[in-house]
Amino acid sequence: MKKFAIAAAFSLVATSAFAGNLEAPIIEEEVVVQETTSSAGGILVPLLFIVIAAAAASS
Repeated sequence: MKKFAIAAAFSLVATSAFAGNLEAPIIEEEVVVQETTSSAGGILVPLLFIVIAAAAASS
């Protein structure tokens, strides 16, 4: 009976050692947030150039 109790204890301890599975772990992708800038600054220089060119052409 003592051997049976020891065998039962070892079998319970051994089952927790195989608790994992063979599937690959699921890893979530990191979300990257890209900040944007205003596009109004890109059109200011060409408009200023057109105004200066028009003023130079009219005088």
